[in-house]
Amino acid sequence: MAPPDRPLPTGEQHTLRREGPRGVVTATVTELAASLRSLRVNGVPLVQEYADELPPPGGAGIVLVPWANRVAGARWVLDGEEQLLDATEPSTGNASHGLLRNTGYAVRERTDDAVTLTASVFPQHGYPFHLGTSVRYALDDDGVSVTHTIANHSEASAPVAVGAHPYLCVGAVPAEELVVTVSGETFLEVDEKQIPVGASPAAGTDRDLRHGARIGDVRLDTAYTDLQEIDGAFRHRLHAADGQSTELWSDLAFGYVHIYTKSGFPTLGGPSLAVAVEPMTAPANALNTGEGLRWLAPEESWSVAWGLRRMASGT
Repeated sequence: MAPPDRPLPTGEQHTLRREGPRGVVTATVTELAASLRSLRVNGVPLVQEYADELPPPGGAGIVLVPWANRVAGARWVLDGEEQLLDATEPSTGNASHGLLRNTGYAVRERTDDAVTLTASVFPQHGYPFHLGTSVRYALDDDGVSVTHTIANHSEASAPVAVGAHPYLCVGAVPAEELVVTVSGETFLEVDEKQIPVGASPAAGTDRDLRHGARIGDVRLDTAYTDLQEIDGAFRHRLHAADGQSTELWSDLAFGYVHIYTKSGFPTLGGPSLAVAVEPMTAPANALNTGEGLRWLAPEESWSVAWGLRRMASGT
């Protein structure tokens, strides 16, 4: 554990607590990248936790703005001019996970059970736009609701996408024993640098998660789309054998979800397999393809929401 007088690599820790009819919900949100570092319902973790002295391993819980996933070769074209981003994924030369993953967020509002954090994307090489962004984490009776807002303060329309990178769990059940269910009818085929090159039906393949797949039997770094709406939202779940589950829901703006199984995740119990369930409003390389991209007019703002909840057996 880090000494109490030494700042943590994730900055200030915003601890939230709510007592409701179903018990106690707690969460920790970090200053760095406004990441969701912990979430517990009656003491049961819904996201993978890690030691104080670490930065978010594998991007755990961070906010992805103004793009999610990757930009091929850290290059894209705007009005006929090539834009060069920093290549933040050295092994591929791609630009990965947006521009705020190493940014400290400031507190705008804070209560016992909610916090709103803000950060700006300033005009820079590769992305000549000025954005104001915020993310609000609000605890509810069985989990958390997360609302992202982006405002364009530029003089021209700005391309944006939003994503998040939580690693989910169902208490202490090993990830290998969990079943992941995603309603995506289509998955994105990628090249050797994880850039989409096409889309294929999931049915009949080893990528089909519509009826569930045991995480120990698959290795995934795969985005899905053509998600099926359930009760007004998209819903993705991890199920345990005892019937308990963790659900990630999102509003319909999050038309993509990326499932990533990561070996060697540094959980508090030691390195183990973990699974990220990443809601995204656009897929990888959207700055080049335009797929799912949202263009905000000057001074236009846009809000989208997702959340996590613990579900008991039979729900």
